[in-house]
Amino acid sequence: MIKIKEKLPKTKALDIYKALLLPRRIEERMLKLLRQNKISKWFSGIGQEAVAVGVTLASKEEDYILPMHRNLGVFTTRNVPFYPLFCQLFGKADGFSKGRERSFHFGIMEHNIVGMISHLAAMMPVADGLALAKKLKKEDAVAFSFCGDGATSEGDFHEALNLAAVWNLPVVFIIENNGYGLSTPSSEQFACESLADRAKGYGIEGFKIDGNDVMEVMNTITEARKLALEGKPVLIEAMTFRMRGHEEASGTHYVPDILFKDWAEKDPILRFEQYLESHHMHTQKEFEAIRKEIDASFRKDLDKALKAAEPVFDQETELNAVFSNELTPPQKSSNGSSSEKRFVDVIQSSLKQAFEEDESFVIMGQDVAEYGGVFKITEGFMEAFGKDRIRNTPIIESGALGAAVGLALEGFKPVVEMQFSDFVSCGMNQIIQNIAKSHYRWSPPLNITIRMPHGGGVGAGPFHSQSPEGWFMPHAGLKIVVPGTVEDAQNLLYSSLYDPNPVLFFEHKKLYRSLRAVTPDKPVFEPLGKAKVQREGTDISIITYGMGVQWALDLAYDYSKKDISVEVLDLRCLAPLDLEAIKSTVQKTGKVVLLQEPSLTMGPLSEVSALINELCFEYLDAPVMRHASLDMPIPFNKTLEDGYLQTAELSKKIDSLIEY
Repeated sequence: MIKIKEKLPKTKALDIYKALLLPRRIEERMLKLLRQNKISKWFSGIGQEAVAVGVTLASKEEDYILPMHRNLGVFTTRNVPFYPLFCQLFGKADGFSKGRERSFHFGIMEHNIVGMISHLAAMMPVADGLALAKKLKKEDAVAFSFCGDGATSEGDFHEALNLAAVWNLPVVFIIENNGYGLSTPSSEQFACESLADRAKGYGIEGFKIDGNDVMEVMNTITEARKLALEGKPVLIEAMTFRMRGHEEASGTHYVPDILFKDWAEKDPILRFEQYLESHHMHTQKEFEAIRKEIDASFRKDLDKALKAAEPVFDQETELNAVFSNELTPPQKSSNGSSSEKRFVDVIQSSLKQAFEEDESFVIMGQDVAEYGGVFKITEGFMEAFGKDRIRNTPIIESGALGAAVGLALEGFKPVVEMQFSDFVSCGMNQIIQNIAKSHYRWSPPLNITIRMPHGGGVGAGPFHSQSPEGWFMPHAGLKIVVPGTVEDAQNLLYSSLYDPNPVLFFEHKKLYRSLRAVTPDKPVFEPLGKAKVQREGTDISIITYGMGVQWALDLAYDYSKKDISVEVLDLRCLAPLDLEAIKSTVQKTGKVVLLQEPSLTMGPLSEVSALINELCFEYLDAPVMRHASLDMPIPFNKTLEDGYLQTAELSKKIDSLIEY
């Protein structure tokens, strides 16, 4: 029997019972459809309904819930309309993601539900961002984030709990401990006696509860919500059991039969029926009437969804869904005065202007507050804009990037500073799987700017000198900006900050304090994705970006003394690429050198080489040639690093092409 502090009024008790029964009856119907081959896959939550339903019943409408595979009860209890929900589950055109996503890999902002991705624990830092947004807005709302026991071994679990504790966020993490991570039992997942005990290590509140007792879940959530609103995050371990396989195809042969027998007696619906029988004299006939009532409530929408139209692939529609075009440029500012500035100065001033103009900008990163960042970009920002908006993070690249997603969903414009671009490898999952894909999958636009100091030439060694911009080019949904001049650093950062899409903005460390130019004192907004001819020429084209622009301009000047006219095309953005500008310069000169700082193999300009050969072959007077750094780690010693960069060999490549 369930634990209950006092007898529930019959009406309330029946409402809770119906809320528990609804996802069970839907699931039982889904399993029949699966056996009939009318749906392709199903992750069953049968036996675990009390957690999802209890959390949702005890939360408020303004609270966010971030569910997982087995949380159909979140959607039904939040009264998500059946027809589009079923269409979503069937992959139909009228589903919330228009067939682009499966099952619960989607969100519904009007219901404050943010869906999962397959990578376990990845949404927990997103809950931190949503909670931070509510805290900054001074709204009494909490983020409830689900995960399974297996996900507690993931790095994002630990980063999310730590960040929530450090920032005193109104967030509650719920572990549905059903004893298995797919087929691996808990004894092989973790060695601690209780997962709830991990809360102590992070300095947050922890509860271990009976996850099959809906009243215990509701009472604990009510208490946890109060604590969270006081700035005390909570970790709840809800003990439960899944009565089906991880998904239906995997079966349950690895689970001892005795566990099914024991947990069947703890079934959350059976226990609540026993309560209704003993406290409200409910009969089996009345239970059967409720089952028929529940079935009738969704059957018509389910049948309609089964017959609903499949999505039709339209290339233009799908490609246009990758990025948002809802661009609202900032009000144009006067550019009356100009002055000489360094590359680092315009990065700082453009960032500062955006923060002055729009209070929704928030920057997060290691040492960005009092210290001003390792390159002093944000020096003085905390004093100017306050610690709420200039936020030091622990050393958690993935956690900070996930939190940025939550902030962006709530209308903020988060800026994440990677202390060095090399460290972004620790956050690749959030960028590639979450940030890049979310808008295409289901979400509103994510205005996230990720600033990354990159590049070699400063003797910083293999972990502080890489140029990882090419790592992200295959992943649609990201804009990749790499300025090579002071003016472009100024204007393109400002433009990146206001672009509604995720932007990776790479800032070359060597250029920070070595490159100067006279520019207007106010940045100018421009749409991203346009290349720029930095020097006109007629004999040969160097297509490049970033530091390569300065190398190319120096060479072009040297060759001009030999009456050789070199055109320098600065791509400025690696995604989207300006194909028209590339075609134009190839048509003009017929000879092309592709110059990049990253190593040769799989470098960004290998893609440009392929495009030129596909689109401009008839205009070429010689093979397209690439010039890049060597395929090796970046050495620390300056002499060795110069050899790696191969800049001294560039003129030989150009000479051979001119003579071809």
